[in-house]
Amino acid sequence: MVDRNSVVVIDENVPLDTAALFGCAMLTGFGAVTHTASVRPGDSVAVLGLGGVGLAVVMSAAAAGAGEVLAIDPVPAKRELALELGATSACAPDEAPGGHDWVFEVVGSAAVLEQAYALTGRGGGTVSVGLPHPDARISLPALNIVAEGRSILGSYMGSAQPQQDIPAMLALWRAGRLPVEKLKSDDLPLSDINIALDALAEGQAVRQILRPGVSA
Repeated sequence: MVDRNSVVVIDENVPLDTAALFGCAMLTGFGAVTHTASVRPGDSVAVLGLGGVGLAVVMSAAAAGAGEVLAIDPVPAKRELALELGATSACAPDEAPGGHDWVFEVVGSAAVLEQAYALTGRGGGTVSVGLPHPDARISLPALNIVAEGRSILGSYMGSAQPQQDIPAMLALWRAGRLPVEKLKSDDLPLSDINIALDALAEGQAVRQILRPGVSA
């Protein structure tokens, strides 16, 4: 049984393959942009980490009308995908320029969170979306928080409201503004779940569909 609080009604004409992609990663990224950060049209956004959640942040920021969406990741293929999903530019972490209104850390690394803060501009906000190790600590120049009016915000699951957010995302998808199908890396039977997990751990996959009752 599934608790009714975890059930969201969708239209019958939404393909289940597509609906499945609006779960955890997409919901977190969308919520981080719309609830935690409240990205506005024209804002400058940078995203550190282009896994499933990071790419969801890229798409959601573009859909929110951000004037600039910089996608940052060491893997060229992920940067290329981010450009297809709405990023206006992409670069490796050591090439990233600063001065952004919003910088999203979507890796779960204390070092990357420190970099995200460094890339945040005056009056801007750093949003911590990735889950770091419980013992991880960060070191930041405290004066900047006051003197430059910067903020650091935590975003657990994007502060998501599934009953409202999933219909909102589906509306954007219908309008062509959230091309979630491009996130799908593979379609596998449930019996291949270990193969899917290995691909995810090795960075070879973004989102994978697993089908119970389907043979390999």
